[in-house]
Parts: sequence; structure tokens; C-alpha cells
Amino acid sequence: MKLIAEKLGKSDKLDRLRFIRTDGSETQCQMPRQGTLPHDLVHYVVESALPFKHGFLSLVAAGSDAGFVMQATHDRANRAVETEAVQAEAIVEALQSQLWGGSFDLESFGEAARLAAVARDKPAFELSGIDPKALYCQAMSLLEQWNQVPNHHSMELTFVAGGG
Repeated sequence: MKLIAEKLGKSDKLDRLRFIRTDGSETQCQMPRQGTLPHDLVHYVVESALPFKHGFLSLVAAGSDAGFVMQATHDRANRAVETEAVQAEAIVEALQSQLWGGSFDLESFGEAARLAAVARDKPAFELSGIDPKALYCQAMSLLEQWNQVPNHHSMELTFVAGGG
């Protein structure tokens, strides 16, 4: 699936992310400007690297509307959300907090990911066998690319779930 991250006007508070599936169908969502890498682009980093089949981007790639998936996966009261979607969201939130902090701390990253999953009554994703700092470095690299995109221009990414 192609992701086209569009940077809107300089004074806009939102940017846009378009999703173009392999069958040509499209959906899109707004990306609030947050002073760091937009949340949905952090999803790109996490879900491209980790073996999730039911994370936000995978669900969109499979045909779900981006707005519907976003609302369902971010609703802490929605107990029916797939465990994997919650785990992906928890890791995205933990990684984004590291980006806001400007440095990576493995212990606080792991604890934030655990707490975000547990808060939704789901087990935390098992982090053994992965390098969370590599996720942070990938997110920082993508942030640098995003920061180079001028207003009224876009950046294109190709999403493949779990890197494969």
C-alpha cells in the first residue's frame, strides 16, 4: 500500500495522509501537527518493522476505512479491539513519547508500551528479539525526511506489513 503524507499550508494545524491500496482504492485521514513525527507515520515505522497483521495500517491495507480504524483502535473503552491492534498502538504511543523526549530510554519505552496495553486490558507485546532503539532511529530518520518536505508538497512511502 502506498502512503502519501501531504504537508498542507504553513498555518494549518493538520496535514493529510492518503492510503492507496494495491487494488487502487483509497482512504485518507488527517494528521494533527504535534511537534514531532505525526502519529500515523510512527505507525508506519512500527508496523513495517514488527510482525503485526492487525495493526492500524494492516487493517487499512485490507480495506477498512482509515477513519473507522482510527476511531476503533484509539478508543480505550472499546474492549472488542483486536489484541494486535492494541499492542501496535501501545508501541506507537511509547515510541512517540520517546520522540517527544528527544532521546531513547529502553526502560521507559518498555514500561510505556506495557502500560498502554494493560490500560486497554490486553497483554503487552513481547519485546524480546527486537531492538526498540532501532525503531527509534528509524522514526528519527523518517522525522528528518518529513521535516524536509515543504508546505503543499508530499512524501510517499510504501507499506508492507511486518517488513515482508
